Amino acid sequence: MKTLVSIVGARPQFIKAAPVSKALRRYKDLSEITVHTGQHFDPEMSDVFFQELGMPPPEHHLGIHGGGHAEMTGRMMIALEMLLDELKPDAIMVYGDTNSTLAAALVAAKLYVPVAHVEAGLRSFRPMPEEINRVLTDRVSHWLFCPTPAAVENLAGEGIREGVHLVGDVMYDSTLALVERARECSTILIRLGLKVEKFDLATVHRAENTDSGRALTTVICYLNEQAAEVPVVLPIHPRTRAAAARNSIDLSRLHVIDPVGYLDMIALLAGCRRVLTDSGGLQKEAYFLRKPCVTLRDATEWIETVEAGWNRLWIGPDYAPRREIEAYGNGNAAERIANILVTEV
Repeated sequence: MKTLVSIVGARPQFIKAAPVSKALRRYKDLSEITVHTGQHFDPEMSDVFFQELGMPPPEHHLGIHGGGHAEMTGRMMIALEMLLDELKPDAIMVYGDTNSTLAAALVAAKLYVPVAHVEAGLRSFRPMPEEINRVLTDRVSHWLFCPTPAAVENLAGEGIREGVHLVGDVMYDSTLALVERARECSTILIRLGLKVEKFDLATVHRAENTDSGRALTTVICYLNEQAAEVPVVLPIHPRTRAAAARNSIDLSRLHVIDPVGYLDMIALLAGCRRVLTDSGGLQKEAYFLRKPCVTLRDATEWIETVEAGWNRLWIGPDYAPRREIEAYGNGNAAERIANILVTEV
């Protein structure tokens, strides 16, 4: 039996890993071991996701979080090198673009362990930390699982053609699987006194918006302007709460709540009028539930959502004419990934 180590660390990665892990469990020839780096460590942003997504708890939890990019990535690399040397896996799998992703990919590559990257090929063409993590991870990956044709084209433009697979979007798999359950089980709209289509849903967590007091002030001012129309619900990331406090930024005009679990977040998304976010994943989830989105950045890696009129940059042209997006597949991305790995690992 071959062993695959899946390494996750942040909320979006749990969501992406859930359908893939479920698909892998159907096969007896490949055993998956999950490692949680600890990058997202609050229970509301970590433990609850494994429970709600139906994932077994991670076999290994490194408990690494906090510090700057270099410190966090370095500590993760040290711990992962020791663990992978002990586990001796046949391959590892990483997701997205976090420090956990880069740390795991670099360690595995140096140990000559093949790397599978889910969400390969995404590019915003901006020098931000997530972009650096994406590019470097793709450079050392053996399997590059692309969610869209644009991602495949990006890799080809960088000279990467071997091991590239267009599989569709695993977050679409998760959303399809859980949206009805969220509508049935979540009571968050009632608890918060919200009416369907009478509020906007916002998230802010990217370093480009939180590391600078001026940048965060600009974002919050924009959200305050929107809150003059309808309430803006902001499940607040710990980094954002700390940055607002550090810079004495007033959040009182927003409906600020603690981070929520995945089912509650999907219920908020399904019930909102519009999404205002700097999250890449939430841009897509907004489209999956056919909610218009405003991206609180000056670029997006999910350009097809802009071209199809479901998304727009907060400083830029208005929405393009709206159409459906075929690029994300039909909800079987996880099964396609599992089939390839079971065959090739």
